[in-house]
Amino acid sequence: MDEGAADSDPLYPFALDELLCRSAGQGGPAICHIWRHPRAFIMGLRDSRLPAAYEAQQWLETQGWSTAVRHSGGAAVPLDQGVVNVSLILPKSDTLDFRFHGDFERMYGLIRHALRSTGRQVDKGEIAGAYCPGDYDLSIGGLKFCGIAQRRQAHAYIVQAFVVAAGSGRERAALVRSFYERAAGGDSNADYPRVTEESTASLEELADLGPNAAEVFAEAVKRVIRSGQTVTGMQEAAAVLNMPTEERIREMIGTLRGRYAIEPSGS
Repeated sequence: MDEGAADSDPLYPFALDELLCRSAGQGGPAICHIWRHPRAFIMGLRDSRLPAAYEAQQWLETQGWSTAVRHSGGAAVPLDQGVVNVSLILPKSDTLDFRFHGDFERMYGLIRHALRSTGRQVDKGEIAGAYCPGDYDLSIGGLKFCGIAQRRQAHAYIVQAFVVAAGSGRERAALVRSFYERAAGGDSNADYPRVTEESTASLEELADLGPNAAEVFAEAVKRVIRSGQTVTGMQEAAAVLNMPTEERIREMIGTLRGRYAIEPSGS
């Protein structure tokens, strides 16, 4: 697991995913990228357009949160050492295929398989009051622990999941709720998720994975991935893997930050 996403910049793993996706579309291998960030608040594009998004972003940063806007789908999510992020980066078999439910199903199957040993049933479907809501909210006992988003390029795509593995789901939901209350700027008609604290829980709370739930879950995902690999397949993948240089990753970070930066209100 890439513990700190190799860098403290919250856009580093997203920039890396973007470049690896380009590589996959040009004949590179499929990749599973597992990473964590120590303390970041990632907003969606719609979040960045809320009336007081800039002021809410500034408030987060005074609280010690690194912030960024992601270019994949989905809404605001807080990241910390208890949240495991999983990116599946895959080439398209048909460049004209714009269906994405199969992509989400692939991630759902991976996470469900990784949690099979817990004996808990992993359900899919939007959970009322959860942050980053969607049809592919993953839940146990009616409480959300995972959200899934996707980013599609011309010849490859990325399916990204954030998994609340350790710690308090309630505390994370309360933070997101506070962000939205500030970002709405008092506009009761603003379009944003109405988050409730009791909607979300961690795998530590839901599946008895213990205080090291993030590491336990990440290892379970790795076991599932490895179970489908062969020595020959790994050798073939390694032969066509072209990891981007730090310079290219930095350039992509700059591109993403410039393209999706939040402007001060009234500017």
